[in-house]
Amino acid sequence: MKILLVSTNITDTPYPVYPLGMGMIAAALEAAGYQTLQYDFMQHDASLETLQTFVREKQPDIIGLSIRNIDNVNLANEQRYIHIARDIVQGLKNVTEAPLILGGSGFSLMPEAILDACGADYGIVGEGENLMVDFVRNAAHKRFPSQPILRAPPALRGIQIPPANYDRRIMRYYLKNGKTASIQTKRGCTHKCAYCSYPLLEGSHIRCRDPRAVVDDIRRVIDEYGANMVFFTDSVFNDDAGHYLDVLRAMKKRGARTPWVAFLKPERFDDETLSLMIDTGLRAVELGSDAPTDTTLRGLAKSFTFADIVACNRQLTAHGVAVAHYYMFGGPDETPDTVREGINNIVSLENSVAFMFMGIRILPATPLEQRAIRDGLIPPTGNLLEPVYYLAPGIDKDWLESTLTTGFKDHRHCVFPPDKFEAQVRLLHQLGHVGVLWDLLAPGGREGGARRRTSAGSGSAPGNYPKSGITAP
Repeated sequence: MKILLVSTNITDTPYPVYPLGMGMIAAALEAAGYQTLQYDFMQHDASLETLQTFVREKQPDIIGLSIRNIDNVNLANEQRYIHIARDIVQGLKNVTEAPLILGGSGFSLMPEAILDACGADYGIVGEGENLMVDFVRNAAHKRFPSQPILRAPPALRGIQIPPANYDRRIMRYYLKNGKTASIQTKRGCTHKCAYCSYPLLEGSHIRCRDPRAVVDDIRRVIDEYGANMVFFTDSVFNDDAGHYLDVLRAMKKRGARTPWVAFLKPERFDDETLSLMIDTGLRAVELGSDAPTDTTLRGLAKSFTFADIVACNRQLTAHGVAVAHYYMFGGPDETPDTVREGINNIVSLENSVAFMFMGIRILPATPLEQRAIRDGLIPPTGNLLEPVYYLAPGIDKDWLESTLTTGFKDHRHCVFPPDKFEAQVRLLHQLGHVGVLWDLLAPGGREGGARRRTSAGSGSAPGNYPKSGITAP
């Protein structure tokens, strides 16, 4: 059996990110003995004709299609992506009779609606490694599921989560944009943020990979592929149980002092932890600050206060770590007063960069969906495939957009709308600079740093609120 896996993602916001999930499925299939090909749609200029030609030449027996983004979750500049997957499915049906299977974190959010919209044969919801292997094994004997949607619980133990099979040609393409490689150290999230779907996708219990295997991955992407930085794609790297410290200790033990970046929950680190982070190569963090007032943080069910955000920001920047914050305005319990308070709070943060979103994309089966129903913003049986954003009752969209634009216009380190800086980042990457380069915006940051070939920043998966689950590793 010959299997073709296709990443359908075309978003490069703020820069292209390697399709790590596809590489993990490929690793599972190859470990089971199946010939597996990987194809990245964006790498080939999103050309359906080129993909069709590839399929004609390779004649795969089964094709898996990964859907990473449903939309860009940016109310100020909305973009939708499901039609891309639909066109790919229909185009492939014209050149092959191979079963077409949808998967990926975007698909798993709304599987019935997306399968219906795209017209593929099957879909896999959740953790796809075992189910994809089972599907292929049964298909080899002409046995196919009676139902089109297959559901996988987050059942893999940490040591069973495979290291990604990085396709060399695809990796070369992504390393042209920032020289940063993605690595996952664990799955699952124990937090209960109101808007977030990660616990639904990866489970509410953390499953950690062997730290030694993580370090093997780090050495591989640096030594074999030429990456200059590593981005840990975990939903939250600094988990409360401290598993991330095991990874850092393994890095230090094996001398893997590699520039790394991660998504962190704001907290106050003790000296020993911070020293370990710095010693192993911490260069930048993206903080899931999410809301800029205590009132709106409580509305999102956050476990920290704005004072914690301030303390974490001060602690990290004092050690030369570049820090980016992400904030969502208009969420539960937002009022005109909290909007103005939040603007003042964000502007006052020192030596960091902030990206602001307006409204919060409502995802199925999240507490935010239930809140939106209670607030009368959506019906109980509404279809959320078309983007629907939560804006607190009493918050007018036009007023909010105008207030945010005015409030941040004179502050270079405060970016609204959040995609305003993207074109500059892409240009700098094309010129050979490393990272996401948002540290260029930080007050007191490196003057003229864009002329150099390195940057502190690395960044998380694009086109998404931190931890919202629209995107996959």
